[in-house]
Amino acid sequence: MGTTNIGGVEVGPGFPSYVIAEIGINHNGSMELAKQLIDAARFAGCNAVKFQKRTIDVVYSAEELARPRESPFGTTNGDLKNGLEFSQQQYAEIDAYCKSNGIVWFASCWDEGAVDFIDAFDPPCYKIASASITDDKLLRHHRATDRPIIISTGMSSLNQIDHAVQVLGKENLLILHCTSTYPSALEELNLMAIRELAARYDVPVGYSGHEVGLSTTVAASVLGACILERHITLDRSMWGSDQAASVEPYGMFRLVKDIRAIEVALGDGQKVVYESELPIIEKLRRVGR
Repeated sequence: MGTTNIGGVEVGPGFPSYVIAEIGINHNGSMELAKQLIDAARFAGCNAVKFQKRTIDVVYSAEELARPRESPFGTTNGDLKNGLEFSQQQYAEIDAYCKSNGIVWFASCWDEGAVDFIDAFDPPCYKIASASITDDKLLRHHRATDRPIIISTGMSSLNQIDHAVQVLGKENLLILHCTSTYPSALEELNLMAIRELAARYDVPVGYSGHEVGLSTTVAASVLGACILERHITLDRSMWGSDQAASVEPYGMFRLVKDIRAIEVALGDGQKVVYESELPIIEKLRRVGR
């Protein structure tokens, strides 16, 4: 199994897990909040932050946008969706802010126009959301950028994943195991699927988690996840559909710290006697005669 380079960092077996803080739409349309989330991810030691980008009138029908829905932005679903989208100028501000703070950013793009929009910022890779895994046209449009692609597999069968891999090809492809409920129930995380996907596709495999708590994401690291992604928030009680399934700043800090500790502790699997044990041998070991 090979590795993939994302923004100068090798990702794959034998390398430290690549940790992504999914900002998504947790910025609630606020640039100030977006920057605070970027700061929190950088403080935690994450490798990258990720946003979501949609061309609203392409992704959603007129009927869906007109549907009543109360939000801080108005009374329709369209008011909400438009309120959560950043403009080109705002993404330019995000790009400059991330570069000045030494953290990588990229996005999940939900339509071809969104891919073209984000591509102007020269992202190191793309993330394809679980909802888009069956959209062959969108998959091919992503592949045409010739950038590494991370694909999530929530709410997807093995046949659907097989087809997506066939469309995308395995070159510079990374696959994330995922369960697409927010938050996800422990009994539906099925973390052992990480190993199944790695064996089936022979590409770097990771985990995108939506559960409450941190221990299961650490367990994903132990099971060999090369990429680990969790939503980040300043406060899980904030307004927004993804906040409750997100990790607060100190939790993200603890998560990255624990992942890095696990990576050191796992070692290479070769049983040896360490030099630090030699004085203990002299002091405590008994030898039968």
